[in-house]
Amino acid sequence: MARHPGSGRPSAEQLAFETRGTPLFDTTFVVLDLETTGLRPGTDRITEVGAVKVRGGEVLGELETLVHPGRPIPPGITAVTGITDTMVADAPSIEAVLPALLDFLDGGVLVAHNAPFDVGFLRAAIAHARAEPFDPSTVDTARLARRLLRDEVRDCRLRTLARHLRAHTQPEHRALADARATVDVLHGLLERAGSLGATTLDDLQALARSSSEAAFRRIGLVEGAPRTTGVYRFLDERDVVLYVGKATDLRARLRTYFGQDSRRRTADLVRETVTVRWQPTATLLEAEVLEVRELHAHRPRYNRRSTTPERAVYVAITREPFPRLSIVAAPGPTHRAAFGPLPSRRVAQALIEALHDTLPVRTCTQRLRRRQDHPACVLKELGRCAAPCDGSQDPQDYAAVIARLEAAFIDPEPVLDGLRHRMLALADQGRFEQASLLRARLHTAARALSGVRRRQALSDVEELVVSAPGTTGTTGTEVAVVRRGRLAATLRLSTPADRTDDDAVLRALHGLPLTEHPQPPVRDDLEEVGLVLAWLELPGRRVVRSTGCYTEPIAGGAVLEQVTREARETDRQLRRDRQQLAADKVVRRSGPVTLTG
Repeated sequence: MARHPGSGRPSAEQLAFETRGTPLFDTTFVVLDLETTGLRPGTDRITEVGAVKVRGGEVLGELETLVHPGRPIPPGITAVTGITDTMVADAPSIEAVLPALLDFLDGGVLVAHNAPFDVGFLRAAIAHARAEPFDPSTVDTARLARRLLRDEVRDCRLRTLARHLRAHTQPEHRALADARATVDVLHGLLERAGSLGATTLDDLQALARSSSEAAFRRIGLVEGAPRTTGVYRFLDERDVVLYVGKATDLRARLRTYFGQDSRRRTADLVRETVTVRWQPTATLLEAEVLEVRELHAHRPRYNRRSTTPERAVYVAITREPFPRLSIVAAPGPTHRAAFGPLPSRRVAQALIEALHDTLPVRTCTQRLRRRQDHPACVLKELGRCAAPCDGSQDPQDYAAVIARLEAAFIDPEPVLDGLRHRMLALADQGRFEQASLLRARLHTAARALSGVRRRQALSDVEELVVSAPGTTGTTGTEVAVVRRGRLAATLRLSTPADRTDDDAVLRALHGLPLTEHPQPPVRDDLEEVGLVLAWLELPGRRVVRSTGCYTEPIAGGAVLEQVTREARETDRQLRRDRQQLAADKVVRRSGPVTLTG
């Protein structure tokens, strides 16, 4: 018997973000219970539907109906529920019931005891009826009870909870009776949740997911966080920044720290936090850049990445009669040329080894005069060095080698081709381990050379204004102003990118405060330039205005592209291989150990 009219709407709607922040007293809950022919959604069928709509403790309506499952009801199910084939013989099918049921659920928060069970059967029925996807906002009273009452009850079955919370209705494995009992259980749980500070639907769902009541009690620190992109900071009692992060949804991300993240490091962070501050941004790119700047400025002890910009280094050519390659933090007057910055000493060392593999540049570190009588090392015998150390090579001949070295930074094709030929030769000789090491060196060198070239091309442009479509989940047009490779400002326009002309973008920028970046970027700017560059290289970008020419050198570009593409493909294949190996399990028996997929 249906006690609430239905309008035949095809699906229930997900709640808006504003609704999820509504006080629980003003939230509409629809408590649902289903009886079925078994436990497997998609295989078993619904036999009865019961639902109760409540708000502020008042019952707004009820819905109850038997459902013809289209198959015999197993005797075991009849013994539990009392529902027989005779009772459902004249009942409507689930396809006929769905419009009224979904209309009854529309605009409310679906509540069920063991919600995945009921939602799973509803989704299966909706998919069978080929209706729209069903993705309601839900509250699981079983899960909530495990959080709030685990020390008070022996189990969290509906009957146990109804008896413990003195429900007016006791469950009896009939849909409407069980739904009414769940309403009473819900109200009892809401009282307990309120004592912990859960006052909105967001709070209630966060509490159900929480693994720590102590952490959840501090969720008020982020109560005013907006649902927008931005950067956030955790601060201690002395206003020292403990942690910096970014988020596409500040409110949702910040709330996960308070009981939903079970890592000990997060629990320690929350325990020390006194204040949480956030800064909304127009775009995700701006949030990423601000996060990196904050990490560099504050070096928060709970952050593990981007807090050591000094790891970036340069590969420099020394200024002396017989120059050599050196890794330095910053080039100075003792260096005739420098290449970088590079992200780490490991990458710089790989690049130097690649250059030494193909060019006879000396590897010794002692300072050599024009006339030498030092003993030569083994590299002379291997033909890898012309030995200026023992006087075998004069400064003029060595200068020609250095000229080739400097040219390799402009056109890396000879170096990369030389590495490839050596790698293939080693593979032909069956020396696969050495060939693999040389392949890794080739790929690292190509990535390093390509990265520096791309960053340098962007850093040479005084100002670049670029528009792009909004990122996934957003609309409108994103605009970024880049100066010398660093972000000066971003903004978001409401009109789609394909309907936003350049004049509209420039008008929107008028009066917008822009960060000045008159000087080329330095070592500490490496990560920011990389973030900006990655954004610029995404599809759909359009240059609105450019002060200067944004171009990359042509020399060696084809080889760099080929090798970096090979490096990406190799990395993907290695990841697939590792995943396949990780899926294998070691099974120990009385006999030998075997691997099974």
